[in-house]
Amino acid sequence: MSFSPKEILNFVEENDVKFIRLTFCDMTGNLKNLAIMPDELPRAFEYGIPFDASCIHEGCSDLLLVPDISTLSVLPWRPKSGRVVRFFCSLKNVDGSDYVGDMRTELTSFINTLRLDGYSCEMGTKCEFYLFELDEHGEPTKIPHDKGSYMDVAPLDKCENARREICLSLEEMGLSPKSSCHKHGPAQNEIEFRENEPVTAADNMAHYKTVVKSIAAQNGLFASFMPKPLPDEHGSAMSISLSIKKGGENIFGSDLSQMSHEGKCFITGVLRHIREFTAFLNCSTNSYKRFGIGYAPKYVDWSFENLSQLIRIPRAVGLTPRIEIRSADATCNPYITFKLILAAGIEGIKNGDCSLLDSTMKSGSATGSFDELPSTLEEAVNIARSSEFVTRTLSSEIRTTIFSQLDKQIQEYNLAKSKDEFEDKAYFKFI
Repeated sequence: MSFSPKEILNFVEENDVKFIRLTFCDMTGNLKNLAIMPDELPRAFEYGIPFDASCIHEGCSDLLLVPDISTLSVLPWRPKSGRVVRFFCSLKNVDGSDYVGDMRTELTSFINTLRLDGYSCEMGTKCEFYLFELDEHGEPTKIPHDKGSYMDVAPLDKCENARREICLSLEEMGLSPKSSCHKHGPAQNEIEFRENEPVTAADNMAHYKTVVKSIAAQNGLFASFMPKPLPDEHGSAMSISLSIKKGGENIFGSDLSQMSHEGKCFITGVLRHIREFTAFLNCSTNSYKRFGIGYAPKYVDWSFENLSQLIRIPRAVGLTPRIEIRSADATCNPYITFKLILAAGIEGIKNGDCSLLDSTMKSGSATGSFDELPSTLEEAVNIARSSEFVTRTLSSEIRTTIFSQLDKQIQEYNLAKSKDEFEDKAYFKFI
């Protein structure tokens, strides 16, 4: 939606808005915000609001939060009197220049470059989470809210009321939920977002976890996006759908005969590089306990049919031709994740190489011997750190900050007497 600053200021006054949340993601994908009063909004639009940026990484100096006017959204779970609205923000240096660690701005610039080359793309996410009971003190337990399974209905599905409220809140905020259902694990849920341009899709995913956790709390529950919270149950993934057009024509197809050469090259590019950037898609030690279990991928492979493959190419009638990348989880920064996937695919197109896809074709599925995805965070970080692709795709500030944070996790995990206890304390409440 397109607004002018004057229209925003009129909306704030007419709708009794008392607090404006200026939101952004740190480099690990955690949503942060600074609340300002309505009188400060004109200054925010014109100059930006200064803040202590040490929450992004240690030693980071002051930065400016500059609201993206198009992202205005009312928080529906807040009181109607004294409303709260939210903007996503760009991060600027105090001289007004772009901050090199702002992945939202970097993704925006990358998408603009693709447009100049004639490409347009849309992305969407399906992200899973568990709903757990609270104890008598209001603290989260690991007792699932129900014992339902895939696509169950009430009374087996006790999560449907909370899930419905989450979807309605997302819709009211303009975040475009598409579908929802009970997943395979007890009290495991999934909400799918409608495909959108990549920056908006990343914004939606960044705010999604906050909405889920807020509505869950209102229903006396706790929501966790931890990739593998229950050792004997299905893990929680974030599947990413992607459709691309070149000159208005889809590059993907619902079968091999309809797949363009560029589409095959894009998929090959992702397959060739995904081991190198898995550390950015799966940013916890717990993430790697999901791979190869249930429907989670283990190999660098693809298929039209098999739901356990890394890349799936849906055949569904009536859908825009697209691919699904199924290895990521909610520990990732969606802006970084989306850029890495797109950059890998576009590099494949520029190289004109679809040999990896062609060599594995047999009746619309991948066959043969495949590389495995990294089996630990430590392995993934080592591969990423030595990757020329990662080096030329992400700024040194982003790489340095994220590698430092991942190294700290690995060190603490390796030193922990109980690995499970470390992961519960580090991830269960905070993802």
